[in-house]
Amino acid sequence: MSHDACPHPARIPGYHHDGSLNWRPELLDERLFWVVHLYPGAQGEGERWLFGPDRTWDDYVRFQRRVWDRAELPAFAVPLANGHCLYVVYGIDDGDAGVVYLLHHPGWEEADVIAVSAGNGMVPGLSWPELVAAVDNGPPGAEHSDPHTRLLLLLPAWADDSVPQGAVRRLAAALSARVGVESPEPLAAAILGRQGESGPVHWTTTGTGVRTNDGRYSFRNPGTSSALTGDSLARVSAALAP
Repeated sequence: MSHDACPHPARIPGYHHDGSLNWRPELLDERLFWVVHLYPGAQGEGERWLFGPDRTWDDYVRFQRRVWDRAELPAFAVPLANGHCLYVVYGIDDGDAGVVYLLHHPGWEEADVIAVSAGNGMVPGLSWPELVAAVDNGPPGAEHSDPHTRLLLLLPAWADDSVPQGAVRRLAAALSARVGVESPEPLAAAILGRQGESGPVHWTTTGTGVRTNDGRYSFRNPGTSSALTGDSLARVSAALAP
């Protein structure tokens, strides 16, 4: 599949921000990028395993500035099945750094923001089955087709109180392959136990197939003031269906 199925626009329809998008796939080959990306979900018990003996706090801060301190927003595109695309955009909102996850399809007028990780966090946007489906069901030949890369890139948008036994092993494999941590299984267990800013949330599915959760600030909790509209909740569920 060509990149036309998951284009790299200067601006994503419906996503309003200062500055233009800067598509930075090369960052995904830098181990310190993953330390920055995963740190919010590894704070506390997981920090020592994420940093390891060869990465200091000063290394983290210097690389973080490389990611954040520029007018163009670092962005990544993750192609999904049936022409859908998940965009992962780093940005600053009201002075707070955050990673925004947007779902889009060429037939939609605007993208739906499904999660904002870090800063003023609005998570989760993905259940565990949806996360695994997004990781495993990318179009053949698509960019970021490596499942380890896709899993780590999308992980901060996830929280789910129902995680299968094999989840630690799967995340540990990705941490070993992409981050090169020396103790991947303890780190994976710590990240999965903490589950980012929201902690574990419960997901339910309506009779019409719409998946929602009870996260206090989630866009996919219809009880919150910032929830997606009913139509958007339905199309997001359909696009991310396992």
